[in-house]
Amino acid sequence: MARHPEDALLKTATLGLLAWALTAALLAGCGAQGGSRGQTVFNTCVPCHGENGGGVTRLHTPAIAGLPEWYIARELRHFATDVRGAHPDDMEGHRMRPMARTLWHPGDLDAVAHYVASMPAVPAPHTLPKSDVANGQMRFTTICMTCHGLDGKGNVATGAPKLVGQWDWYLVAQLDKFHSGMRGTNPADTLGAQMRAMSLTLEDSTAIHNVVSYIETLPTR
Repeated sequence: MARHPEDALLKTATLGLLAWALTAALLAGCGAQGGSRGQTVFNTCVPCHGENGGGVTRLHTPAIAGLPEWYIARELRHFATDVRGAHPDDMEGHRMRPMARTLWHPGDLDAVAHYVASMPAVPAPHTLPKSDVANGQMRFTTICMTCHGLDGKGNVATGAPKLVGQWDWYLVAQLDKFHSGMRGTNPADTLGAQMRAMSLTLEDSTAIHNVVSYIETLPTR
């Protein structure tokens, strides 16, 4: 059973996007260098993530502009090699994996990661009802802060990405995926396994929403 009403439409749209992305990837490898190359390759991301990299709710795509370069490159490689997104129920992952594989030309993946990281961050608006922020703060400081930082802006040393400014529904969705084993169970995903273990300390949907509600109160700048 589809998890979202739009899943059938998104499956069909993926085929068209993949064909377009393959063509764009071929063109991207023809002479573009440095930042311009990354910008050219980013055209394959625009249909789903938007021209400003801010994500699109109806397509269930996150904000990516301004995320750390190392994190973008790592996740693209994980998608391309089935470390992430290969679970049978991960519909968003099934769309992202073939897109990541279009970055086959040497340098394309790193170029687009560099370009996306250089884009201005687009803080996402709040879309979910506020939950228990105080409870979320207690859980964040005892569970999440060690890796993601007190300010939720991530830490390269722990391999933890920035959380602030991201769509609230996306944060909930990813915690749900870790909690269910849809993410973090591939043997090659060491950091994902750590994240899955942390997610399991959030006993239910209420706890997950509480943490996300607190993250939404943190400054994005």
